[in-house]
Amino acid sequence: MANTNLQFKTNFAVSSKIEPFYKGGKVQISKDEKYIFCTCGSRVNVLEISTGKIIHSVEHDDQEDITSFALSCDDEMLVTASRALLLKQWDWRQAQCARSWRAIHTVPVASMTFDSTSTLLATGGCDGTIKLWDVVKQYCTHNLKGSSGVVHLVQFHPDINRLQLFSSSLDCGIRLWDLRSSQCVCVLQSHFSAVTSLSFSTDGDTMVSSGRDKICTVWDLKSQKAKRTVPVYEAVEGVVLLPENEDFSQIGVKSKDLHFITAGSKGVLRVWDASTACCVYAQTLATVSEEEDDDDNPRGLTYLLHLPASSRLATVTAEHNILLYQLPGFTTQQQFVGYSDEVLDVKFLGKDDSHIVVATNSSQLKVFELLTNSCQILYGHTDTVLSLDVFRKGSLFASCAKDRSVRVWQMDSDSGEVCCVAQGSSHTNAVGSISCSRMKASFIASGSQDCTVKVWNLPADLSTTGTDMHQLTPRATEKAHDKDVNSVAVSPNDKLLASGSQDRTAKLWSLAGDGNIGLLGVFRGHRRGVWAVCFSPVDQVLATSSADGTTKLWSLQDFSCLKTFEGHDASVLKVVFVSRGTQLLTSGSDGLVKLWTIKTNECVKTLDAHQDKVWGLHGSRKDDKMVTGSADSNITVWLDVTEVELAEEQAKQEDQILKQQVLSNLLHEKKYLKALGLAISLDQPHTVLTVIKAIRQVEDSSELLKKTVLKLRVDQKESLLRFCVVWNTNARNCQDAQAVLQVLLTHLPPEELLQYQGARSHLEGLIPFTERHMQRIGNLLQASMFLNYMWQKMRVAGAPSSMGQDEEMDTTPLAQPFFTIDKEKPKGSGDEEKRDGDDSEGGEDEDPNCPADEEEEEDDEVSVTKKASTSEGRVENGKSTKTNGNHHSESEESSEEEDVEEDEKEQTTVQGIKRLPVSSTQQCQTFAS
Repeated sequence: MANTNLQFKTNFAVSSKIEPFYKGGKVQISKDEKYIFCTCGSRVNVLEISTGKIIHSVEHDDQEDITSFALSCDDEMLVTASRALLLKQWDWRQAQCARSWRAIHTVPVASMTFDSTSTLLATGGCDGTIKLWDVVKQYCTHNLKGSSGVVHLVQFHPDINRLQLFSSSLDCGIRLWDLRSSQCVCVLQSHFSAVTSLSFSTDGDTMVSSGRDKICTVWDLKSQKAKRTVPVYEAVEGVVLLPENEDFSQIGVKSKDLHFITAGSKGVLRVWDASTACCVYAQTLATVSEEEDDDDNPRGLTYLLHLPASSRLATVTAEHNILLYQLPGFTTQQQFVGYSDEVLDVKFLGKDDSHIVVATNSSQLKVFELLTNSCQILYGHTDTVLSLDVFRKGSLFASCAKDRSVRVWQMDSDSGEVCCVAQGSSHTNAVGSISCSRMKASFIASGSQDCTVKVWNLPADLSTTGTDMHQLTPRATEKAHDKDVNSVAVSPNDKLLASGSQDRTAKLWSLAGDGNIGLLGVFRGHRRGVWAVCFSPVDQVLATSSADGTTKLWSLQDFSCLKTFEGHDASVLKVVFVSRGTQLLTSGSDGLVKLWTIKTNECVKTLDAHQDKVWGLHGSRKDDKMVTGSADSNITVWLDVTEVELAEEQAKQEDQILKQQVLSNLLHEKKYLKALGLAISLDQPHTVLTVIKAIRQVEDSSELLKKTVLKLRVDQKESLLRFCVVWNTNARNCQDAQAVLQVLLTHLPPEELLQYQGARSHLEGLIPFTERHMQRIGNLLQASMFLNYMWQKMRVAGAPSSMGQDEEMDTTPLAQPFFTIDKEKPKGSGDEEKRDGDDSEGGEDEDPNCPADEEEEEDDEVSVTKKASTSEGRVENGKSTKTNGNHHSESEESSEEEDVEEDEKEQTTVQGIKRLPVSSTQQCQTFAS
């Protein structure tokens, strides 16, 4: 197989996305001309013009479709209306809703607009009414009735002092409302179809209206009469008056008379002289079909917007594309694709893979510049484009479509513009797959639903002049399969051709010799149709992917199956080699992209790339990124982050080693505060535990631990509490955890603790393990006392008869490692009373002011029987009993009497185990509750 010394890929990360941002509806551009606002279902997206990226998006909580929106003239407020009859005011830069209110309309709002002061908002409803809102004082100022049907157009007169509002509805009239009297002043009648837009002159005395009745009307607003009707011979969706005092002679404007621009169903911008009703300029578009029906024309324009500051025009097409033109020459500056529909194929293109070419469920091809998301739309095919392939140099590519044709396109290396240089039509059915020669641009191969494979020779010089292009004829045609040919691929040396078909087979063909196609062998093994075939760049191996959910590797020598890769839950639609032939990338109809290592037959990474079928999959020529396209209309560019991750991991390991060394030095120098802070920054509970254990091993450890912990920052204490939960689950580390907990719970106020992230869940997690540890220690103490009792009885049974009943037994416990011997206290007769006190189970609640507790705090040396009974009482009841306290007092009195009578006698007493901070269970329960 291939060279295994190559670094395998392990992961890909999203570098950029091209996703739908506009699916029809209103489009508005901000006054500073930096952003485009457009609707996309239940969202309003904000597109940054300079980068082509969606930088903000607002959406109603109920996810109802937005029916209309308006941006204030100062670019500060965005108001949206949804089908739920709610109006929402947004701080769109923060994507936060400032307020919402009921629209009062009985049916959804169809149109809305702000006045020039950004104070008044007008909403036109489908109920035939118009509401005016004071968005500053937040109340409805006007309710205008009289329109018939849906009010689809509302617009304020640009001169706010006139307080006039224009509206249009289904009756095709233009109503002029006087806002002082809330009355309709007049109805301007001229159109016989829907009025689509209004444009006002600078002085505000002239208005131009456009309609779908294929006319534009010039109105004198002083006399409220029509001055002229201009037939434009197409349904007009937008009209803009040309600015005065600017030179537009380049587009046929030779007088100072009123001129306006129209945009309509034919997709062509035209300039009209209002005084003569003549068209003085018409935009020239390449490959415009004059036979195209206006209603079906994909280039038909639905909006026309003027950007006065930069002297530009913005148009919106019926295919949801937004184009920016520079005046006065109408040169295309930028083009954004709002909605791509289903992506059928995608390939990298251009120098350094700076562009991608995309085939969507459309007859047009789209070429995106990845840096700006600006797009060129290529017209030529007359039906849906199905497949793409790129020649080695990256500036030449081929396409095939349902129109039974193949085309070759060339990108200009300087301007980036793409044009069609060759075409061929010879198939009798849709052409579903195409592949380019690898060594040089000498031929292309195509596979069709007519079950044939064709090879097309390319001319040596593909340059064209004007609109002429080379006509291609096939050099060879072969009936290749019994069913549709889904995929064809040319080998790296241009001598072999592979084909995959719906008949469940793949075939290998020879391209050498006299130009004919010769069958070399058949690959059989897939249980369903073969979707894709691909040659290895280094080995004599062919990869195929199938609708049976598998990907197979085949030997070109004996046509045997070498490996089978299973992992997709549905059809595997594409397969490509990466990492110099040592790994595979596959994409499926399950929306997943998988990375496989061939040698180990292992899936290295699964990318949840898309929500639908991933038809497009292509790796860059530098093998450092890939691009995917899906039926969910999204296109994603992925970056190989293997080297980045390896470098980050190596740097992280080196940093960890350095910090561990520093930590070791700090512990050696007994700088415990710095050591603890460094250990916490590593976010490793075991390392922090090492520091805690080191602190607890020094003299006066309790005080040192308290000082160290309390000097930590709040975030460090928060981490320490989280680590305590981990330590407390292990019996070996529970004493260290409880020691830290005692400091935190006894010296920090509950208010501060509860501010820690996850404090409640941490405290709740501590309770069961703490109770379990307490029960275990209580059981150990009981067991040790039982052994001690048996040992003493054995000694008494074997003692001399002279031994009196009142003589004390040795009470030294057997569990020697847990206890220390104290020879300072004399033996007293109170020991027997203490043992008797252990056998009693009754008792009353302990007085919190009992001297026994005070002495416990002053001196940890208590008897074994009292320590056991205290532990039992706290495990069962959470507190010690009064009986134990009384016995403690009696033992003290007895010890004092013995001390007076026998000064010379010494008796060993037992110092109890350093108990866990038993009160932490109670405190945890308190905080958790």
